[in-house]
Amino acid sequence: MDMFETRIRELEETLKYHSKLYYDMDAPEISDMEYDKLYRELEELEAKFPEYKSPDSPTVKLAAKADEKFSPVVHQVPMESLADVFSKEELFEFDSRVRASLGAYYEYVVELKIDGLSVSLEYENGIFTRGSTRGDGQIGENVTENLKTIGSIPLRLKEPIEHLEVRGEVYMSVKNFLKLNEQQEIYEQKIFANPRNAAAGSLRQLDSKITKSRNLDIWVFNVQQIRGKTLNSHFESLEYLKQLGFHVIPEYQVIGDIQQVYERILEIGEMRGELPFEIDGVVIKINDFSQREQLGSTAKNPRWAAAYKFPAEEKETKLLDIDVQVGRTGVLTPTALLEPVRLAGTTVQKATLHNIDNITQKDIRIGDTVIVRKAGDIIPEVVSVVEKYRQADAQPYQLPNLCPACGSETVREEDEAYVRCVNAACPAQLVRNIIHFASRDAMDIEGLGPALISAMIENDQLHSYADLYYLNPMELISLERMGEKSVSNLMEAIEKSKQNDLSRLIFGLGIRHIGQKAGKILARQFGSMKRLMEAKQEELTAVMDIGDKMAESLVEFFERPATQKLIENLEQAGVNMESNFALTDTRFQGMTFVLTGTLPTYTRQEAQKIIEDFGGKAASSVSKKTSYVLAGEEAGSKLKKAQELGIPIIDEAEFDNMIK
Repeated sequence: MDMFETRIRELEETLKYHSKLYYDMDAPEISDMEYDKLYRELEELEAKFPEYKSPDSPTVKLAAKADEKFSPVVHQVPMESLADVFSKEELFEFDSRVRASLGAYYEYVVELKIDGLSVSLEYENGIFTRGSTRGDGQIGENVTENLKTIGSIPLRLKEPIEHLEVRGEVYMSVKNFLKLNEQQEIYEQKIFANPRNAAAGSLRQLDSKITKSRNLDIWVFNVQQIRGKTLNSHFESLEYLKQLGFHVIPEYQVIGDIQQVYERILEIGEMRGELPFEIDGVVIKINDFSQREQLGSTAKNPRWAAAYKFPAEEKETKLLDIDVQVGRTGVLTPTALLEPVRLAGTTVQKATLHNIDNITQKDIRIGDTVIVRKAGDIIPEVVSVVEKYRQADAQPYQLPNLCPACGSETVREEDEAYVRCVNAACPAQLVRNIIHFASRDAMDIEGLGPALISAMIENDQLHSYADLYYLNPMELISLERMGEKSVSNLMEAIEKSKQNDLSRLIFGLGIRHIGQKAGKILARQFGSMKRLMEAKQEELTAVMDIGDKMAESLVEFFERPATQKLIENLEQAGVNMESNFALTDTRFQGMTFVLTGTLPTYTRQEAQKIIEDFGGKAASSVSKKTSYVLAGEEAGSKLKKAQELGIPIIDEAEFDNMIK
């Protein structure tokens, strides 16, 4: 194998890996621009050495595939991807190819390229019947119920058109994205890299209530197929879609000259930072449908459209200082404070530095001239240092040894990139800690929002979770927007929370590595807070799904005098310290079940609860440790893997026999 074939194979594997992260897991590790650079390199090598091109190359076949947790949808009209152009020269080359094929006069429609998740919406006689993701363009995922939660998608059109399929982009506004990540951080859940990944992750949820809570939106931009109406151009179709009640992509224009198209692209580039949603480029499409048919498509892209991708803009500026904030979990997060610089349509004064390892690796020092980039993510980042401008007295940066919020010593565990404050009474963590404690999945104290918590802390009424149960109603009335009714409702919610199951309290305490599921497991296993606090590390690790880190964290947390005092105060206030659920039948203890397909009578959630109530575990993937695979209709790859591994496969009838 020569060096060119070796490089082609490397690029294929790298692109497939990153495509899977982007499309299937909504968790990219590289920027779109970095991906596009690798993709372009592969295209160029395949053009020079076609004998080395694989039939399943990423340049031929999209790596995205439908997730088996959703039923597949075969797209009658393929949902094609667009060829990308990255410069004025490439844009004009695209236009030259169009001109050579059409000869006659033609027009383009210029649109914003929304950075979201592409979906198909199908209507019969004006009623929304099915919605699906793009998938690989041929087969997508049925996400109809989730799409119905998006308020801007009409469930009934203003005309009873016989049949209509439209394509749109589900997105999350910048405002909702920032709000979601703030909530994710509070609950120690996944932080999304950008609005596109947040939208994709939110739409592909099994629970449509989660999708609804994420406040998604949509812009519709294409008619895929239609019966009962004749449309001759793209502009005409967009105007018609507006009449039907769709939220049609804004700012579209019909332009007949490629130079004017380019000027419009530059205009959009300047306004992108002012938009309430993210765009990553501009789409240009031939307006006339008959001319589109004449141009046709390649194996992967239509020849009548292109996507102009905005470059990852980078600029130099000065790093004035490094600000260190303390998060709810005590993590010290460094942020670069910059001389203001105009970047991707916005004025940037702050940029993320991620963690101390990133600062050390790039040797970033206060006073340095740095290169800042904003390549699709909301928060800009410091890419590198321009060392030739470095001042002679600039010193390597170190995170403070003392917490900037409370003065306690900071620690860094060997296997972590983060430095953190471990003082549970740290004021910087208190607001977020109490927000988490009062959240729906924890103690569920309705009416206790961030603004009220902050006001009570500023008013010296809250110093810990336990103080919630010793509040004076008369002092609360003095707070802004807290009338007698509001105070009464809040006090009722606090009183009601005392009766919660122990599992909610465990989760609400915000113990590192202990999530909602672990809280339930620990409450069921130990039965009381007293018993859990007395448990040794080896006793904890003996519990299914409780690993070494979780056990260490629990022991460390409960050994602290401040924790013991906190628990004592909660108990004296009347907060329940016992599990309302005790395993009376442990027939499934030590067993792991995997569910696949659709069961005749049980929902997946119902079957999972039964398994857990009998002490078992419901896992999401099949392995050699799987005890049984419970399979229903349309079981997918999990069933096949179970057969290959020789795992026992049972149906609902056999499952019923096991639980009776």
